[in-house]
Amino acid sequence: MSELDIDVKKLYGVGAVRAAAYAKIGIRTVGDLIEHYPRGYENRGDVRLLADTSEDSKASVLLTVATQPKIARLKKRMTLLKFRAYDESGSCEITYFNQDFLKNAFPIGAEFRFYGKVGRTKNGYTMSSPAYELYSEEVILPPLVPVYPLTEGLTGKQISKDMKAALSIASYAEADVDPLPDEIRIRHSLCVESYARRQIHAPDSFAALAKAKKRLIFDELLYFALGVNMSGAKGSKKQSALPCADTDISELLALLPYELTGAQKRAISEIGEDMSREVAMNRMVVGDVGCGKTVVAAAAIYIAVKSGRQAALMAPTEILATQHFYDLRELLGKLGIRCELLVGSLTAAQKRKVRERIASGESDVLIGTQALISDEVEFARAGLVVADEQHRFGVGQRAILAEKNKLSHMLVMSATPIPRSLALAMYGNLDVSRIDEMPKGRQRVDTYVVDESYRARLNGFISKQVESGGQVYIVCPAVEDRLEDEADLLMDEIDAEGGVRTSPPLKSAVSYAANLEDVFPQYRVAFLHGKMKGKEKDAIMGDFAAGKIQILVSTTVIEVGVNVPAASLMIVENAERFGLSQLHQLRGRVGRGNRKSYCVLVSESASTEGRAKERLMTMKDCYDGFDIAEKDLLMRGPGDFLKGSGEESVRQSGGVKFRLAELCDDAELLKIAFDEGKALLAASPDLSLYPALAARVKKMFTLEDGTIN
Repeated sequence: MSELDIDVKKLYGVGAVRAAAYAKIGIRTVGDLIEHYPRGYENRGDVRLLADTSEDSKASVLLTVATQPKIARLKKRMTLLKFRAYDESGSCEITYFNQDFLKNAFPIGAEFRFYGKVGRTKNGYTMSSPAYELYSEEVILPPLVPVYPLTEGLTGKQISKDMKAALSIASYAEADVDPLPDEIRIRHSLCVESYARRQIHAPDSFAALAKAKKRLIFDELLYFALGVNMSGAKGSKKQSALPCADTDISELLALLPYELTGAQKRAISEIGEDMSREVAMNRMVVGDVGCGKTVVAAAAIYIAVKSGRQAALMAPTEILATQHFYDLRELLGKLGIRCELLVGSLTAAQKRKVRERIASGESDVLIGTQALISDEVEFARAGLVVADEQHRFGVGQRAILAEKNKLSHMLVMSATPIPRSLALAMYGNLDVSRIDEMPKGRQRVDTYVVDESYRARLNGFISKQVESGGQVYIVCPAVEDRLEDEADLLMDEIDAEGGVRTSPPLKSAVSYAANLEDVFPQYRVAFLHGKMKGKEKDAIMGDFAAGKIQILVSTTVIEVGVNVPAASLMIVENAERFGLSQLHQLRGRVGRGNRKSYCVLVSESASTEGRAKERLMTMKDCYDGFDIAEKDLLMRGPGDFLKGSGEESVRQSGGVKFRLAELCDDAELLKIAFDEGKALLAASPDLSLYPALAARVKKMFTLEDGTIN
């Protein structure tokens, strides 16, 4: 066993309670801890004079202690430790609450680097409980101090202490052999892994941090490329399936109140051709929100049932599964096809009866959530498996559903148009049907880019939409406001050259919703985010769909959601923080009914020149999802296609959890990783020549329960 596999409880000071807290965020070994990367950094190396600081943000100041610390006793057994320190621009009163042990920590004449907010008073400056480090010319203090993702029961200080111990162990580990072949590393000017590990947790400079970030992102992309191509090689071995040869869908088409687009007809034709064979279909349908993928899935289901088979459709949320059920039951029921719904909110008796009707063959189509992959569900004559919003399910989940339905065809659907080059790289083992036309009559959503100066007019526009019967989505990039201990610099603000991209403060869904309740007391305002429980999210989304909520403030969790025809206005706050493809998906949530609809992108970057403005202005003039995706890949890199859809899942990765790759802003890096991955597999298809690489790939594709994703 490698030292990296040592239980985290073996680290000094990590007991059962802290180990349990670590386990909640997937950290069980020393290696897991090392891969718990910072979400940002405190920029303590930017030392300023007291007079040059701002009250609105934290700063580093180098101060000399001027007075002996004194302790005052307050009410309720509280204590206050207070002393003064100074620099050439002024004097600062420093206080600590309930930290008597610091009484002898600040000798008069000693210099310290203090970090925190600097307040102003009549007598000078104040700092309350700042971080402190003894300064001397002999010891170089770290310029960037990591800020880690936390959970209940863990503090930043505890993680930093444990991380130092873990990195010390890693430096002696047998497995600390760089898994990346030297020729690849040298060819692409990548630093060694051990350097990257150290610098990501304790960077010497912005440039060193950028090097570390690039190497670790490349590693994740390479492991992903290897895993996808290896699973694709397995999947390329043609699986048998029962042919569904009756592909005549004229009766179904006669029921539709509209004519299919050319792209829909093409996709259905490709699906029908696949399903008529004795080789299992393995096809993905990709297209914009509202392009008509559901009717394509309905056609596939109709072909399966008409050919004497059953079909299963799995959706990521209960509310989306329920919407599919009602839509398909209304359409297919007219043709004598019996649809069933299996979701968590059903009673035990209702679930049992649904399973019995599917197992006996009495019903033809089963629609539901992950309940479909439970051991109790059995199909009488399975023929087709459909996974909607495929990025919300891991490869393993789809595989379980497919295993339960042996000899079945597989159809997966994605509402994220992705560039063809990316699709080929990431889904080489899938046939792809692109629906690149929108149905006739679908209204174009007028798009505007504004800055904060338009706020009053925007509030007036919200009121106008609601008063005329419309509903409003407002999307924020954060769930809650930044806490006091948040990082100055987020990881994604540090670019490949070691520069820093500064961003305006993020609007948060929780505080913004509270603010809007004051602005619009006459309307019902609600907020929605991915940290909520599933039932709570479904209830809020259900109320919004029913018109009981007029204004819904949300994170990007609504990017994949139900159809709300009355929704006529989409406002995206801090729009510069989203990728073009994300913005396009969000825009697609409105304009789904007969109402004229609008999308307003709010960004301080809109009032300045630069790349952010260029990207946002692209949204004003471009409405083709695939064209936008290509531009997004060129301008922002592949990260937006890899990271979570909203804050809770990996989007196009098939369920693999990325730690840093979602921050990749270099499309060429992804191409290099996939090209190198294919070359490695050509030399060693099972990676037996590269055991360290094989181990990393296996870890990436292994789920919490030990199964392969």
